[in-house]
Amino acid sequence: MENTSKRTFKDWALISLKGMGMGAADVVPGVSGGTIAFITGIYEELISSLSNINFQALKLLFKSGIGAFWRHINGNFFIALFMGIGISVFSLAKLLTFLLDQYPVLLWSFFFGLVIASAWVIAQTIEKWKVFEILAILAGTLLAAWISTAQVTIDGSSNAYLFMSGAIAICAMILPGISGAFILVLLGTYGVVLTAIKNVEIQTILIFGLGCIVGLLSFSKLLKYLFEHFKSVVLALLTGFLIGSLFKIWPWKEKVNDTPILIHSDGRAEYLLQNTAPIDFSMMNFFIPVMLVMMGFSLVYFMSKIKIEK
Repeated sequence: MENTSKRTFKDWALISLKGMGMGAADVVPGVSGGTIAFITGIYEELISSLSNINFQALKLLFKSGIGAFWRHINGNFFIALFMGIGISVFSLAKLLTFLLDQYPVLLWSFFFGLVIASAWVIAQTIEKWKVFEILAILAGTLLAAWISTAQVTIDGSSNAYLFMSGAIAICAMILPGISGAFILVLLGTYGVVLTAIKNVEIQTILIFGLGCIVGLLSFSKLLKYLFEHFKSVVLALLTGFLIGSLFKIWPWKEKVNDTPILIHSDGRAEYLLQNTAPIDFSMMNFFIPVMLVMMGFSLVYFMSKIKIEK
């Protein structure tokens, strides 16, 4: 584990701010908190720290005390990061659902710019594009595009299903380019979880959270191995995920028909949507959305330049 003793209060505050960015992204279907972690330079530390929560950590806890255990798992990093994520998720859940309902074109435009810039930033980290990297970016693009065009088919709210949804979605949440919230939409539990967060339904949050913890600790070890041995290929695959996800978050959409394909248990209706070219060139439906695309791109670019002391 890298030495973090040189970090200042400003560094820890920046980590919390980046956590807030991750939390905001994970609330919105189509945007990945893992993308925010990667472009802000804390992704590999996050994966490495998560993979250190293992049996060796438990041995240190009982043999050398909580101090050694805390240093081994990089506990201060987790406190700063998850504090930011928690603040963002609980404070922005209502705002983002309101914006998704009332101003979807504006919100998706901002995130469209964010994702374009994220793909560009990640691609820039690949030093040499060889055959495997090219195949990986193509595979990632096709897979994410297929996931993005999949339709919601079920609505699940049982405890076992919520646990499974958490375990699956958290894996997507820490992968740049794949939205954990969108995976919840596909699984039919997005409305259940978001409603539980807004209404502070403790039982539902705990069951879902436990599933997230199990999935996170399991998947992080695989990610760490892949980054250590196949980093450029993994980065190319993640770039492809981002490019493919643009199909999902294209701002201008229209209903195929007025018949819902699913009505969730909370009353929220899902409709079959298709991407369309902008035909209304008014300020609210074209010029402001285009400006928001540029703002999203600029935000990611400047966030990628913020460095944190290790």
